[in-house]
Amino acid sequence: MSSSEIVLRAREVKKSYRIARRELPILHGCDLELARGERLALMGPSGAGKSTFLHVLGLLDRPTAGQVEIDGEDAWRQSLERRARLRNERLGFVFQFYHLVAELTALENVLLPAMIRWNSLAFDAKKAQFYARASELLERFGLSERMKHRPPQLSGGERQRVALARALFHDPPILIADEPTGNLDRETGEKVLELLFEEQARRQLSLLLVTHDERLAARCERVAHMDAGRIHNGLRG
Repeated sequence: MSSSEIVLRAREVKKSYRIARRELPILHGCDLELARGERLALMGPSGAGKSTFLHVLGLLDRPTAGQVEIDGEDAWRQSLERRARLRNERLGFVFQFYHLVAELTALENVLLPAMIRWNSLAFDAKKAQFYARASELLERFGLSERMKHRPPQLSGGERQRVALARALFHDPPILIADEPTGNLDRETGEKVLELLFEEQARRQLSLLLVTHDERLAARCERVAHMDAGRIHNGLRG
């Protein structure tokens, strides 16, 4: 596979935290490649370093060493503004615990990426377009009657569908899903997964799916394993 077809690449990513005078290493030189349109499952036990690795990949936490490339661009060498743009427009996130803003309606939560991306003047100029886009996503996900409801008024499955709509608002090419059904019962989780996989296939998204569920991992084209801060089988070929 040519380099141009790898949309997300981690090279020798290391991460340590300093606690008092002690250095605590979490990631020990992690390598990972995600191809365009690929479904990749990342499995590993609790405490393996998966969340720390995702924070580095998602440009939320700077690595101690190593590189993260998004479409060939060395993301951590970019300016703060450029990294924020990459995170906002190139990456979509779905988390286990939704991370919705409780004070905002479902519609407003989906609009958050646009609120963050644009200043108030620019947002107002595109407001009708943005609201139409957010409404379309929520309708597609079966939430047309829930747009004005706030997260505490929604079920777990509904919250996760709102979170997925928010993640897809800017139509990012890369979707990172961290245990997206871990907080849901099995039946509800299956419905959310079907929706997620349907959108991944329809949009040809590159999906990095973190899961403990081997059945779910089996639905991906490739599986990488993480243990004690190291990734096995993370590279293609």
